[in-house]
Amino acid sequence: MLIFNNQNELVAHLASVSNTATTIGFVPTMGALHQGHLSLLSEAVTNNSITVISIFVNPTQFNNPEDLAKYPRTLDADIEKIKTVSDKIIVYAPSVDDIYKGNTVSQPFDFDGLENQMEGQFRPGHFNGVGTIVKRLFEIVKPTNAYFGEKDFQQLQIVKKMVEKAQMPVQVIGCPIYREANGLAMSSRNERLSETEKKEAAIIFKTISHAKKLFATKSATEVTIWVKKTFEKNQNFALEYFQIADEATLLPCIRKNKTKKYRAFIAVFINNIRLIDTISLN
Repeated sequence: MLIFNNQNELVAHLASVSNTATTIGFVPTMGALHQGHLSLLSEAVTNNSITVISIFVNPTQFNNPEDLAKYPRTLDADIEKIKTVSDKIIVYAPSVDDIYKGNTVSQPFDFDGLENQMEGQFRPGHFNGVGTIVKRLFEIVKPTNAYFGEKDFQQLQIVKKMVEKAQMPVQVIGCPIYREANGLAMSSRNERLSETEKKEAAIIFKTISHAKKLFATKSATEVTIWVKKTFEKNQNFALEYFQIADEATLLPCIRKNKTKKYRAFIAVFINNIRLIDTISLN
């Protein structure tokens, strides 16, 4: 398995093994890999000539310094997990300086308003950081196809918008959420949960699954009120937001429209650990 820490060496290697018929599949991650990440890698390996995974905890997308400091960094374990998919996957694990060249700041982006909803409201500057790192990684790797999990659905839509506006020649592909046996969406942050907290966190998926059933006959406002009351009864959790939104625009659903696809989004804290989830409502 080839592991690169330097972007110039990675670029030179990819140029040496590519031709006009080569397709490059790319999975950008922040490490602490789980089965969801490995499923993205499997998709990339199956459908491309070359697969690259990046492992980089990007400082510019964290608005909370404590969250950045506590984010799990498990490179050696990650590499062992990658080998279970294929030992031919190329790993790019750069330093902050290799990416940012001494100027660790994010660029401003206009995502046509997608950045102003949900995560954007509660994590100022987050999506400028996401746009900055993903654009930079796309420029380095030059992928044909890039794979993202649908758990971060707002991020997925924002990356698609960035690619569209920057006219980058990459296809952005969303892949299904992988879940624990109890329904908890797999996330690198789950590593910070105790076994008891993991069991308790099943309430998140249980709640949004019931919200989906309610949405068939109730308004978005009625469903939202029910979700808020559900979490008010459970003192171990703090609901940051629950929103039913149009999948395309991410704007809140005010009145249902049969021609639109809707999705529920949720962010919850348990013991200061922030977990997000989402579910299609159509």
